[in-house]
Amino acid sequence: MAADESLVQIDGPWTHRTVHAGGTRFHVVEAGDGPLVLLLHGFPQFWWTWRHQLASLPAAGYRAVAVDLRGYGASDKPPRGYDLPTLAMDAAGLIRALGEAGATVVGHDWGGLVAWTMAAFDPKVVRRLVPVAAPHPLRLRASLVTDPLGQLRASGYSLGFQLPALPERRLTAHGGALVGRLLDEWSGPGWPSEEVALAYRDAFRIPGVAHCALEYHRWFGRSQLRPDGLRYARQMRAEVEAPTLQLHGSLDSCILPRTAQGSSRFVAAPYRWRMLEGAGHFPHEERPEEFDAELIAWLADPEPDH
Repeated sequence: MAADESLVQIDGPWTHRTVHAGGTRFHVVEAGDGPLVLLLHGFPQFWWTWRHQLASLPAAGYRAVAVDLRGYGASDKPPRGYDLPTLAMDAAGLIRALGEAGATVVGHDWGGLVAWTMAAFDPKVVRRLVPVAAPHPLRLRASLVTDPLGQLRASGYSLGFQLPALPERRLTAHGGALVGRLLDEWSGPGWPSEEVALAYRDAFRIPGVAHCALEYHRWFGRSQLRPDGLRYARQMRAEVEAPTLQLHGSLDSCILPRTAQGSSRFVAAPYRWRMLEGAGHFPHEERPEEFDAELIAWLADPEPDH
């Protein structure tokens, strides 16, 4: 079967839409009415990673919108713009294009790094912040140096992604088998099912997706000592002023819990850390009931504290 964008137009209790922000066309999936919760996926996934939350959040009185990030799924795949400042501008533009001045931003993995960046660069647009399996970007950068046997080793796959062309071929070979293997390696026991893995494998076979997804990793790796990367790091020192709930799986072997845990020092607002026992890198999919209970209780709390 030829891989095209129809693979990500998955039916469910939600609506598919196209939204334009900053000259880029985004595929969004929307359900419910109420305060806006923007859901940003990570690697190697697409909007469908939030299918459980697209049911639970509307049931709790929220408007949930999951997006295919730039380069993924049925969103545009321009040749550039895979740096975190541009991706944060994309997401902030989306919130405004959806008719809101601000939103709760829930981001997993790369989506979490984007969410942290939004909170530092455009604080008014992030009312509340929920990074999932995503340390503060400066915390992640530091841990690659200070924890060589831990986080650096866990991030070894990303070093391999710095090569040109070859990683794209590896990600799409054999029907996206490597995507399935990464999901399996990074998750806790019992996830993903074959059917779930196949959905992600198929989405990576859409032309352009593998290349665009790898460009995120390449920018993060190569910009460290470049002027744009140094400028980014300087701006990321701004304290986060949005109440923050940080969620992490205890068995996450991709982003180690200890890497994420040090992120609280960048948050000036009320901050809550929650570890989901038995979950790996994808707690919102591996343990959706526990994840949603933590998220919705925190969203309903007018003054979330520790």
